[in-house]
Amino acid sequence: MEVLYYNRSPKVVDFPARQVESLAALAAAVDFLVLAVPGGAATQGLIGRQVLAAMRPTAHLVNIARGDVVDEAALIETLREGRIAGAGLDVYAREPEVPAALRALENVTLLPHLGTAALEVREAMGLMAVDNLRAFFAGEALPNPVA
Repeated sequence: MEVLYYNRSPKVVDFPARQVESLAALAAAVDFLVLAVPGGAATQGLIGRQVLAAMRPTAHLVNIARGDVVDEAALIETLREGRIAGAGLDVYAREPEVPAALRALENVTLLPHLGTAALEVREAMGLMAVDNLRAFFAGEALPNPVA
């Protein structure tokens, strides 16, 4: 499979891939548009009507980044109208809420946010809890307090 990607600056990757000049160009060229970007103000609403309109009718959007990276209302409209083939979502704009309109669609696969479901992440989470316990019993400030 040919791998295409978009990045704001030139990037060298350690597998065969080709960087394209814009997000719209990427959306127009791929069968699967996989979102793996950081959250925050710079990426909020990154995938909106314009990018969704550039996608092929046979394409699928896969969001494993942050829920607010995608304009959910625009995605729901695009999926309802069959302008793209489908979507796979692991994150949602207002987690844990998943819009009823998304849940009602046949051309979307919805998963619970599984970003932490990797062994190394779960081990690190457990070790954070241990660090908190050690600090608590030593009378020190907790490194990761929970409010």
